[in-house]
Amino acid sequence: MSEVNDQESAGLQRLPRPAGGSEPVTVLIAAFEGWNDAGEAASDALKYLHHLWGAKRVAVIEPDEYYDFQFTRPEVRYTGSGTRKIKWPLTKIAKVTVPGTNLDVIFVHGIEPSYRWRAYTAELLAKAAELNVDYVLLVGALLADVPHSRPIPVTATCDDEDLRSRLDLEASAYEGPVGIVGVLNELALLAGLPTISLWAAVPHYVAQAPSPKAQLALLNKLEDFLQVPLPTGDLAEDAQAWERGVNELAAGDAEIAAYVRQLEETKDTEDLPEATGESIAKEFERYLRRRGKEQT
Repeated sequence: MSEVNDQESAGLQRLPRPAGGSEPVTVLIAAFEGWNDAGEAASDALKYLHHLWGAKRVAVIEPDEYYDFQFTRPEVRYTGSGTRKIKWPLTKIAKVTVPGTNLDVIFVHGIEPSYRWRAYTAELLAKAAELNVDYVLLVGALLADVPHSRPIPVTATCDDEDLRSRLDLEASAYEGPVGIVGVLNELALLAGLPTISLWAAVPHYVAQAPSPKAQLALLNKLEDFLQVPLPTGDLAEDAQAWERGVNELAAGDAEIAAYVRQLEETKDTEDLPEATGESIAKEFERYLRRRGKEQT
């Protein structure tokens, strides 16, 4: 196996810290609700990891300077003690050391802000510096012309030349409107933080949340980069149930059924050359990681 592939298999936790030293590698994983989060797949993937590893909140970004509260309204909720409390749209920052690894993870979860994106991103990156972040993983989901009945595509890109070479990734070729994820990607790189962007393609004709199949695809990709086995069996069952439900809906509408068949034919033609080596190897690596964890 080549050196690049060896490093790809090692994952981020075994790459050297950009700043040097022997401390744990710290990876910031961020997802934002709104335009960057089709089917809420990205934010749901982040929430899954947050609860799986029991991350604890270490900081917030207060909303007053960044949100139009007539658009992103606060909500009133009942607390555990039965009192009513207003819940503001905070950006929550939590931290956890992943058990059995040399990996600290910082979770950033918020809603795409309405105003002052550069100031918001600068505040977020200042907190990342305080937490000694080494790498950034940005997670998003977009609507696309893909069939629900095929594996959900997840695109991984990196604009940092060294990290891109180590992990055998491509630079982003996208041009067009961006959300807060795109802004954070550029400014994190300018701040010297190697950054990877992951985007799941959600079928546009089933855009409503939840989207468990897209969430699972993102988690599988995160597992590949972090090299940490994730117990996603229950989510895989949800994804299968979701697909069956969409199949039933499509079967009841001849026009939608014909459109889905067209998408399937296009996807199968595009994927035919890749239907062997790399995808099978990735799935086998995941299986071995999970099996190894079960036996420890």
